[in-house]
Amino acid sequence: MSKATKRKHVVKEVLEDYVTPTEDQHIMRVLGSNGNNLHEAVTGSGERFLVSMPTKFRKNIWIKRGDFVIVDPIKEGGKVKGEISFILYRDHIRYLRKLGVWPEGFQEDCASGERNEKTPKERSERKTEEEEEGDSDSEDDDSDLFVNTNRATVLYSESEEETDEDEEEDDDGDNDEEDEGSK
Repeated sequence: MSKATKRKHVVKEVLEDYVTPTEDQHIMRVLGSNGNNLHEAVTGSGERFLVSMPTKFRKNIWIKRGDFVIVDPIKEGGKVKGEISFILYRDHIRYLRKLGVWPEGFQEDCASGERNEKTPKERSERKTEEEEEGDSDSEDDDSDLFVNTNRATVLYSESEEETDEDEEEDDDGDNDEEDEGSK
């Protein structure tokens, strides 16, 4: 099987299949990547340990901090105590919550996430309300702009440049007048 065909089947499986965890499996939230296809994750009860990503997901499916996964425990594991068996997306989480399988420790995380995920219409209504309040400071605030840390910061002061140029022009004009008077 070619890499493209394998990728297609893995992505299709992850996006379309709805899986419920067995008694041995845990639903966990990814806290971060430790490299080497190892991820630090936490259970709903607060237990933290490393989980590994199987080869079928590597370079095909990407997970980031805050994503939810279903993990198979590894009994003989020292540091790595689980292997990711399924990656959960928003639709999967809704499905598991409807079934009542979702861990209690993650209930508030999903509730706050759903509150923040508003429709574009709700977002535009909120923006118009903010504009009506007359918050003019937000227009001048550049804190949300991207700052490239790879470039040196150069500060220009326009007032110094203008005064230097004005003085040079005045000096040149004075010399011309003196030259004409001496002739």
